[in-house]
Amino acid sequence: VTGALGKLGPVWMEALLDAGAQVVGIDLPEAKISHAFEKLKERFGSDQLHLYRADVCKYSEISNIRDLCLKEIGTPSILVNNAGIDQVPSVTSSFRLEEFPLHLFRNILEINVTGAFSVSQIFGQEMVKAKRGTIINIGSLYATVSPDIHFYDHISCSPPFLKPPAYGASKAALLNLTQYFATHWAPHNIRVNALSPGGVLGEQDDEFKKKFCNRVPLGRMARYEDLKGPLIFLASEASAYITGINLKVDGGFTAW
Repeated sequence: VTGALGKLGPVWMEALLDAGAQVVGIDLPEAKISHAFEKLKERFGSDQLHLYRADVCKYSEISNIRDLCLKEIGTPSILVNNAGIDQVPSVTSSFRLEEFPLHLFRNILEINVTGAFSVSQIFGQEMVKAKRGTIINIGSLYATVSPDIHFYDHISCSPPFLKPPAYGASKAALLNLTQYFATHWAPHNIRVNALSPGGVLGEQDDEFKKKFCNRVPLGRMARYEDLKGPLIFLASEASAYITGINLKVDGGFTAW
């Protein structure tokens, strides 16, 4: 599980751990150990949960982690490409669309797309050798629809808050990569799917939550527990005849 110490990393890891998997979390060397990860470590112990440090954009570092996994744990059977970056609403870090910095655009694409591609290459080649494996790419609601600017127009800042245009573009690209890997590696008994959460409840302000929930057919934001079942479904033999899909977990947001 890449991006192990981020917001959703522990959610995916807990789901896999509860299902009996031995889990390796991967995150940046400078990433702080989160409270959520500490709780998982206490609950499952060092034999079942491991943390390795690497940058998903550095091929040599991920290759070293792959070699370490092969030596200490064995051939990976499940890969969750979760590492990615976004920008939370802020009064100090917004830009007009026509002025959005290219270096920020490139950085989001580099991590969200190139990073997932290289990690899939590196771990996927071992799955190809083993003739089995499952890759789950974590997408987003915004892989298929554009952000509604009205969700953020109550935030007082100049210029108005702008959801990074590269975020949705990167997640849309990830969906195409999902299909690409799925069709190319299907002969090797490797399934590749995307799981796209939409509107995961967190520390959003009350006005945002109200606006968002009014737009969702089920009338609420996603809770962490809503995400675990879909992940286990895609990771397990329950989805043995499913590959190349994008499983939306968005409360029906994209249904209208």
